[in-house]
Amino acid sequence: MKILIIGGGNMGKTYARSLLRAHLTTESDLMLLERDPEKAKALSQSGVGTVYLDAAHCLDAADLIILAVKPQDSGDLFARLRPLVHHQQVYLSIMAGVKIATIQAALGATKIIRAMPNLPAQIGMGMTAYTASPEVTRIELVLVQNLLNTTGKAIYVAEESAIDATTAISGSGPAYVFYFMDAMIDAARKMGFDRPQAELLVSQTFLGAVELYAKNDLSCAEWIERVSSKGGTTEAAIKTFRNTSVYEDIVSGAEAALRRAEELGGG
Repeated sequence: MKILIIGGGNMGKTYARSLLRAHLTTESDLMLLERDPEKAKALSQSGVGTVYLDAAHCLDAADLIILAVKPQDSGDLFARLRPLVHHQQVYLSIMAGVKIATIQAALGATKIIRAMPNLPAQIGMGMTAYTASPEVTRIELVLVQNLLNTTGKAIYVAEESAIDATTAISGSGPAYVFYFMDAMIDAARKMGFDRPQAELLVSQTFLGAVELYAKNDLSCAEWIERVSSKGGTTEAAIKTFRNTSVYEDIVSGAEAALRRAEELGGG
């Protein structure tokens, strides 16, 4: 399968490197399209495939095209691609908020897969949800899932509306984690630790807690109970969180992200 990645930004480069590392393609079968001459030159020197400046020189040869450009740049991109599209090609879009129907209408293509990855995909720890138009075959879906799994884990969702929900949870979710971590680092600093010490205390605590959760069948509530003791320090902290509605605020924040995702997608 010949793969073309359109967009040489962080996610475009992430997919290129991940595909090569997983041996799902080769440098000779991997193409990248980047309009910026300086970025294209840098990509050419990075050894992640053949780099092109013009879609007319590469689109026709591609079986799978990954759309990894900013949503606001999609209109101009679609206008340039449409005369070159042929109907057997599969298009995988990671553009936030751009719906399958919009891509089909703009490109004149039918086989569209829409995915929402998140930032940890850059280190192979990403979470991606994806869905597809009915024209995409089962074999093509499996191939794309294998591709997405090179950057972490991927799940198929039947309804496109679930992509907006994914955006609100796993897409924006790393920022929620960083926000909580930042507050804990600040608390540690106020307790007398210097910044490197505070950052190590907090980052290792998060890493350990996530690993415990991932490798066991206990719920979050059950883990909280295990860490807590009657009249102890953890109980004091959790009581404060409950009294100040931290839990409800996190839920409200995720719901606000979902509403915004729906607005950006015209939903």
